[in-house]
Amino acid sequence: MTLLAIHVGQSLFGLIVLVLDIVAIVSLLGGRASTVHKVLWIVLIVLFPCLGVFLYYLIGRSSRDA
Repeated sequence: MTLLAIHVGQSLFGLIVLVLDIVAIVSLLGGRASTVHKVLWIVLIVLFPCLGVFLYYLIGRSSRDA
């Protein structure tokens, strides 16, 4: 694999994570959760983008927000 291919792969992964983070935050802000709940999830998503968005979609969303 060339260095350019590795760079493109990393850039694509970063872009996908960024899009998923933005979608999660917009979804979170539109939900019915309390302000404290929203702020805590946003902080988690911003500080740990991959882990935060994964955990949000796994355990953070309620069935009302889906």
